Amino acid sequence: FLFCSEQTESSAFFLQLRGLNKRTCQLSASLRLSRCKWLPEVTGKEELLSVGFYSSPFPVVRLGYSITITKASVRARQLILQNGLTLSDLDRHPELDVAIDGADEVDSDLNLIKGGGGCLTQEKIVAGYAKCFIVIADYRKKSENLGEQWKKGIPIEVIPMAYVPVTRALTKNFGGAAELRMAVSKAGPVVTDNGNFILDWKFDKVHEWSEVNTAIKMIPGVVETGLFIDMAEVVYFGMEDGSVSVREKQPR
Repeated sequence: FLFCSEQTESSAFFLQLRGLNKRTCQLSASLRLSRCKWLPEVTGKEELLSVGFYSSPFPVVRLGYSITITKASVRARQLILQNGLTLSDLDRHPELDVAIDGADEVDSDLNLIKGGGGCLTQEKIVAGYAKCFIVIADYRKKSENLGEQWKKGIPIEVIPMAYVPVTRALTKNFGGAAELRMAVSKAGPVVTDNGNFILDWKFDKVHEWSEVNTAIKMIPGVVETGLFIDMAEVVYFGMEDGSVSVREKQPR
């Protein structure tokens, strides 16, 4: 692992990266720069912040002013406590100022696929109760249409007893194929923080995602989908050359 850090007057960022190569270090620099972009928007008072589950690379953001953080995953909770930050929850702070998270893919309309790490339901809950939802990702997650870059399908959290009929309903109603996500380090399926299973629905065409998201959630046994529709305010992409590309929500 390469452990990188960057400090400014108001912030310090800690980034764990896999590999020691030029491409990785360029990605490191661009992601750190992209995180600096939103700092002026949230400084000036005590902030209620949510951090989600990042995978590759996995950043821990530490801001040099007063913040209280809620978590969207067990792993995020561990990182918050390890870095000496104030941990809260939605019971004590039911409305958040800012939610910051990554994404598996982002299309041109800022529709997101999330849940590759298995925490889609809790991530959607905290994002939904934030005044502003900001996404930080690398260039590999930037697409015009969902499915161009992310080939593993849309995660769908389901009640365990219903995974077979939900699988049949998905393929019957929307085409494609749905597979039960299996664990890597243990026998059996992946179990979420909520005690549920995850189906990965590999769709075979571009859909009207708002309508499909609503329809899937109406299937008995579905808990939540990994489609985040009309939720992100802005997405910062760390590009391969070290620059930052920004997509913002357009007025309707």
